[in-house]
Amino acid sequence: MELNKYIDHTLLKPESTQADIERICREALKYDFASVMVNPCWIPFAKELLKGSDVKAACVIGFPLGANTTAVKVFEVKDAIANGADEVDMVLNIGQLKGGNDAYVTNEIKALKEAAGDHVLKVIIETCLLTDEEKVRACKDAVAAGADFVKTSTGFSTGGATVEDVKLMKKAVEGSPVKVKASGGIRTPETFHAMIEAGAERIGTSSGAKLIG
Repeated sequence: MELNKYIDHTLLKPESTQADIERICREALKYDFASVMVNPCWIPFAKELLKGSDVKAACVIGFPLGANTTAVKVFEVKDAIANGADEVDMVLNIGQLKGGNDAYVTNEIKALKEAAGDHVLKVIIETCLLTDEEKVRACKDAVAAGADFVKTSTGFSTGGATVEDVKLMKKAVEGSPVKVKASGGIRTPETFHAMIEAGAERIGTSSGAKLIG
């Protein structure tokens, strides 16, 4: 795969303006990235700018805490897809995972995947808040629920992606079709390549142009 197609070109800051969203869409078109990752309100605008290209319009769900009810997250997914989203990245319920309620976590992911249908669903597990055992359980829950990707981080908590976590997650989903996305703090070509070598098949970053330039 070409390096540019690893990149979800990301802008999730709450203060982002329409001009900011237009800029990252233009950059994504220029470099032919995999997707543009924005907050849900920007999906119709981004979709229109990306029309005619193979750059996907993607957004986050239950972001950044993951603590919304399942019903709210399901509505967010359906609304995002109705507005043109090609891919959605959901934050799992971190408290339920840490409390050992894997049935809740699995059932929620499954409900969102059913709402997403053929659209790609990535599950953000927020590795910086989890033990290694919890990271593995989160990945197993995502596999059981039929998710398409497990993803390291929101980029809004206490830490981002690490090579060690990507390797751990890759091993946890081994034998399944689920892929790994690394996100959070990936700003140098060295880190970018290290994440891919560790097993990441998608990279969430706001520094895409710098990474492949």
